[in-house]
Amino acid sequence: MSTQELKRKLTAILSADVKGYSRLMGENEEATVRTITAYRKVFAAIVKKHRGWVVDSPGDNIMAEFASVVDAVRGAVEIQEELKARNSELPEDRRMEFRIGINLGDVIQEGERIYGDGVNVAARIEKLADPGGICISESVRTAVGTNLPLGYDFIGEHSVKNIARPIRAYRILVETASATDIPFTESMTLHVPDKPSIAVLPFTNMSGDPEQEYFSDGITEDIITALSRSPWLFVISRNSGFAYRGKAVDVKQVSQELGVRYILEGSVRKAGNRVRVTAQLVDGTLGSHVWAEKYDGELQDIFELQDELTQKVVASTHTQIQLDISERVGRLERPDVGTWDLLARGWKLFYELTEESLASAETLFRRAVASDPTSCEAHQLLASVLIHQAQMGYVSDWDATISKAYELAKRAVALDDRNEYAHWILGFIELWRRNHDMAIAELNRAVELNPNCSLAYGTLGTVLSYSGEPDESIKNNEIAIRSNPRDISIFFRFSGIAMAHFVAGCYSEAAQWARKTVQRKPTWRVGHAVLAASLGQLNRLEEAKEAVNNYLQMIPDATISGLRQLPFKNPDDAHRFEEGLRNAGLPE
Repeated sequence: MSTQELKRKLTAILSADVKGYSRLMGENEEATVRTITAYRKVFAAIVKKHRGWVVDSPGDNIMAEFASVVDAVRGAVEIQEELKARNSELPEDRRMEFRIGINLGDVIQEGERIYGDGVNVAARIEKLADPGGICISESVRTAVGTNLPLGYDFIGEHSVKNIARPIRAYRILVETASATDIPFTESMTLHVPDKPSIAVLPFTNMSGDPEQEYFSDGITEDIITALSRSPWLFVISRNSGFAYRGKAVDVKQVSQELGVRYILEGSVRKAGNRVRVTAQLVDGTLGSHVWAEKYDGELQDIFELQDELTQKVVASTHTQIQLDISERVGRLERPDVGTWDLLARGWKLFYELTEESLASAETLFRRAVASDPTSCEAHQLLASVLIHQAQMGYVSDWDATISKAYELAKRAVALDDRNEYAHWILGFIELWRRNHDMAIAELNRAVELNPNCSLAYGTLGTVLSYSGEPDESIKNNEIAIRSNPRDISIFFRFSGIAMAHFVAGCYSEAAQWARKTVQRKPTWRVGHAVLAASLGQLNRLEEAKEAVNNYLQMIPDATISGLRQLPFKNPDDAHRFEEGLRNAGLPE
């Protein structure tokens, strides 16, 4: 089956098995089969009652899926109470007690089956439960919040088989409430998670043609799948979002019912051979608009267009959420500040990309790593700020900074090998370590994990320019620009294209893109350097001298020797670059 046929989603998974099943079968096979058959029917009925469905039931294992975490927990409590009542009617040595584990996680769906770490974590948590008990992951605990009258006992972090990161687990204290005490309503007010949370509502088909519904649904599903790949976001599953299809919704009510801060909604309109997609991001807790945009495309290859529109919406949504949350983070002097608060505030400072802002971001990211040594995101962002300080020319010990950034990036990948941003920054650091092939491999891995990661495409473009592959460099930089035109760091993409043209010997085009770079970011030394080197190679010496003067105004200590750290793979490219700078008059 091809990758394109596999669908990802965020869902609540319930996994259950029987404690001592082998003993029961060994002592009386027929009685055991009769009991488990009856108990499977109990599971199926209660799961269905709580809007879930049984995915699989091999041997003594039962796996079910729910669109709502609250429904999953409520259903599990009712199952255990019903089975407890039935077990009381059996001899003690014939009682069949299930252990139940519940996780909220990302899964791959193939037909009616689901796979992936989300499923594996549920199965591992199940093993931590007592017979007749329920254990849940931290993601479930966060999502449920205070919306069910249950007690929760934190049982610590557990390293389990085939899961890289320790699992934080909670035991549900079922005795604090019976299933009949738990309100069973269509509408619940849920706790909003600490990390950014979003629900994507079905995009409205505005074409007047019911047959076009598949296209608007496809766009919605692809956006949900793409957003779900981000480790930064808590994304509501497709089933929950599509429950609002065709309804006039109050975004504040939807936010309360689904327990999310952000709502993404939009429409699709087809006219002739053109398609227009509009999208708007709303803060559901406030009812205020965060961002809105429209995207147009030609309906030549419908699947290619769907992928392109999805990529643009996802990249813009991700960027706008990051900008919005960074403005909301409270003061960081309080002693109970969380890792996520530190990362969010640091992210905003990081993207200002000044010497002062990067230094402040470094301080916050170091606090985040100390606060949570198992956080992939904290290690990845600290590695990111260090390598950016180095490439911007803000460090005194280049080798030590690169070495530390590399260690942090490797640690980030070890903590979460499926985090595209961890592979992105490792690839970027490998470039500056002059391991061009390793850099390309890591960035291709990032794109494989998340085909909508504009940072990975753009950085891959930069690596390819220094690697002497200008055409591929320009192609990847253009993908990054097209998919995320609002990117704060887009000047990196401009300088990547400028460098690609320089490597190709197209100095006039290189100068044009370099001018766009320094207009966008006057302190970016590589933009100034490419402009001066290109004009120097063109022998436009008056313009070259002006470019050097502007360069030295922004970066007074700029020299040719200081740019020998630029990671050209081909010595001839480095020679031509220095020659152009020398012609332009940059000091040695």
